[in-house]
Amino acid sequence: MPALACCVDAAVAPPGHLFAGDSSLPASPFSGVPPATITTTPAADNSHWSPSLSSDLYRIDAWGGPYFTVNSSGNVAVRPHGRATLPHQEIDLLKIVKKVSDPKPDCGLGLQLPLIVRLPDVLKNRLESLQGAFDLAIRSHDYGSHYQGVYPVKCNQDRFVVEDIVKFGSPFRFGLEAGSKPELLLAMSCLCKGNPDALLICNGFKDLEYISLALFARKLALNTVIVLEQEEELDLVVDLSQKLGVRPVIGVRAKLKTKHSGHFGSTSGEKGKFGLTTTQILRVVKKLDKLGMLDCFQLLHFHIGSQIPSTALLADGVSEAAQIYCELVRLGAHMKVIDIGGGLGIDYDGSKSSNSDISVSYSLEEYASAVVQAVRNVCERRSVKHPVICSESGRALVSHHSVLIFEAVSSSACDDAPPMSPYELQYFIEGLTEEARADYLNLSAAAIRGEYEACLTYADVLKQRCVEQFKEGSVGIEQLATVDGLCDMVSKAIGAFDPVRTYHVNLSVFTSIPDFWGIGQMFPIVPIHRLDQRPAMRGVLSDLTCDSDGKIDKFIGGESSLPLHELEGNGGNNGGGQKYYLGMFLGGAYQEALGGVHNLFAGPSIVRVSQSDGPHSFAVTRAVPGPSCGDVLRVMQHEPELMFETLKHRAEECGQGDDGGMASAAVATSLVQSFHNMPYLVTGSSCSMSAMNNHGFYYCSEDDYDDVVSDSTGTAASAGEEEQWSYCCA
Repeated sequence: MPALACCVDAAVAPPGHLFAGDSSLPASPFSGVPPATITTTPAADNSHWSPSLSSDLYRIDAWGGPYFTVNSSGNVAVRPHGRATLPHQEIDLLKIVKKVSDPKPDCGLGLQLPLIVRLPDVLKNRLESLQGAFDLAIRSHDYGSHYQGVYPVKCNQDRFVVEDIVKFGSPFRFGLEAGSKPELLLAMSCLCKGNPDALLICNGFKDLEYISLALFARKLALNTVIVLEQEEELDLVVDLSQKLGVRPVIGVRAKLKTKHSGHFGSTSGEKGKFGLTTTQILRVVKKLDKLGMLDCFQLLHFHIGSQIPSTALLADGVSEAAQIYCELVRLGAHMKVIDIGGGLGIDYDGSKSSNSDISVSYSLEEYASAVVQAVRNVCERRSVKHPVICSESGRALVSHHSVLIFEAVSSSACDDAPPMSPYELQYFIEGLTEEARADYLNLSAAAIRGEYEACLTYADVLKQRCVEQFKEGSVGIEQLATVDGLCDMVSKAIGAFDPVRTYHVNLSVFTSIPDFWGIGQMFPIVPIHRLDQRPAMRGVLSDLTCDSDGKIDKFIGGESSLPLHELEGNGGNNGGGQKYYLGMFLGGAYQEALGGVHNLFAGPSIVRVSQSDGPHSFAVTRAVPGPSCGDVLRVMQHEPELMFETLKHRAEECGQGDDGGMASAAVATSLVQSFHNMPYLVTGSSCSMSAMNNHGFYYCSEDDYDDVVSDSTGTAASAGEEEQWSYCCA
């Protein structure tokens, strides 16, 4: 209430205006009422704050361990090798951002944010950890076969992600899963460089061409399995295999009775979108037996659903599938592999809960143990040889290896109402209509009596009445603004003011975090620096799009706002103040493929960062600028070159006269730059973008990056010549 008391004390209004200057008014009519949590911009007290307190506040160790931590500088650091990371191997995310966004003359890469940082070392560690968990479970349970995983490329089809998985998984016979024809083509190409025993699982609905490609893959000596999603696909497989002279390996996807009840379980159960019922599976067995092809039937596949919350549900589904597997063996199929599908979940909020769509209650080791034990128990009871266990764990593999970094360019909150002089207050009151003046007097009387709920009611009535009178033209905009300020002051004074600010971020939610908009999926979002300072604000995030859904107002932990720091100099917008960077973590699966181009905002810039032994512990091994305005216009069938010519011609027409030629040339130069720049806001040093062909450029070789100084301060060469559009200088 101090703000209101000060206004009351300062305003000595003429007689008859009670609230403005009644001598009976106490010095602080709202004294004794606790103030709002945050009503102004406080100076944060950092004397008792530490990076470890920030880590606890944002739950970084809970959802980010063992790959993310807060270092002594208060910045988020990457531990690229998980628990095996040595202290000198940690990578400071803020240093990556500086290297990437600084201009080239300052030894930076001159890329614009937003930015995706890919961390192949984390990806490698995730794959090895998954393999290690199953290897441990197989030894612990005396299992008679082995684990052999595949990566479902739909999770992230990026070329370098898929190639990395094939490379890192080669010692473990790790393969790929495809669900469409283009995915099958990329999987075939990548596996030509992989382990010859690696599985190529062909899922999804299939036509003649898809099946032809899969059979051709077997001719290329790829370990290809065609998984039937529909009973009708069997006839196509049989006919084409006979025509091509290829003996196929066939699997079926079974519809289990076990159902995952969460959001991601819609494809499970008897009513699921994919798979065959037990009746249909029996018909497949009979048809193959009749054709003398029952030996081709070697794999059983099922999928309970993504983000399986508990090992109890997992074990239930695996046990049911293992029974079907044993029955197929009894019926004469030459079964070898049980493919448990996806479902290995990610703990997005660190709660380790089994009752949430964004958390799981188990570790990698507990997941693997539950699978191996369930399959072994059923097979032992049925005296069936233990099958190879395959899983399609995509989300769990790639989520951690990718970090989205973006800037908060400004923040907004309701302005504090400026104090009014006695004459200004008198002028304001006299300008009110009779009804509005009565509302004001009611507000004044309630303030004197200390009836704070009544104050809110009268303030709202006054505000609504003035809004209606403004619409009618009887109240001016100055009076309306004064009423707004007065009502906000009352709310702050009694502690009812909403202190949450809106932070405007240089990002499109629809492009970079589509799952938040589409299904309400929450990801950890954290400032990547200043974590040695107490965050004094709370805020929601608003993106650049002209859409009310372009915001993030739900955060992990059930929060509707995020603890944030005060922007220094209003952030980095217009080059003023220190930039404020936020990171979205665990978003390496699905987000890039699902992102659209709403408002023609395209994808972020991308850098690939590997741990090295240089002074900053990292090397940028690949950097690709985000799609330019011209690139995203082409996506929508526009032709930027023709658009440029049209605008240049108009500039020449409008520039006739003295120095007209120079002016039109300057316009043309500016237009060229605009077509080549990214659609996002240009802030600070990130504006030094040169025209590029967007094919990416390398800063050191993938094979020998360890020989390069970590932050590659030398000049980088472009992989292709810069694209230039010509224009005439009159």
